[in-house]
Amino acid sequence: MLIALWAQDKNGVIGKDNQLPWYLPADLKFFKETTIGKTVVMGRKTFEGMGKRILPNRQTIVLTRDTNYSHEGILVMHTMDEVLDYAKEQDQPVYIIGGALVFEEYLPHCDQLLRTMIDHEFAGDVFIPTIDWAQWELVSSTEGIVDDKNKYPHRFETYERK
Repeated sequence: MLIALWAQDKNGVIGKDNQLPWYLPADLKFFKETTIGKTVVMGRKTFEGMGKRILPNRQTIVLTRDTNYSHEGILVMHTMDEVLDYAKEQDQPVYIIGGALVFEEYLPHCDQLLRTMIDHEFAGDVFIPTIDWAQWELVSSTEGIVDDKNKYPHRFETYERK
């Protein structure tokens, strides 16, 4: 099972300069709790934008066209089929976590979408690809708590393919 997992602003911004353009600890906590013990798939730019930091207690797959790319502690894959075949062999969901090109490639193959919707506008240079929402059903939406650390209104949404 493939699940896409991301946070976005009102305009679909998901990144700026290979970083998140916001700081929202509640979303980071949600991400960690959701993916702990699971496999995450990201593009090379996303991985490098995280400082090539391996996420603890997760299997990390980095997708790149560079056949010489390697980094200790990750799996490197070069094609969509490699990732799809890997996901079919897993007992647990595999999470697609970005960036935009990776989302664009894998959204048609996802069974579920987990979106943190931030009700704010940020400057950004990376956007979530266009999603045909007619193919998806919102099955849950939970309002996030706004406080001193989580300054932006947000909600956690789960969609399942119709």
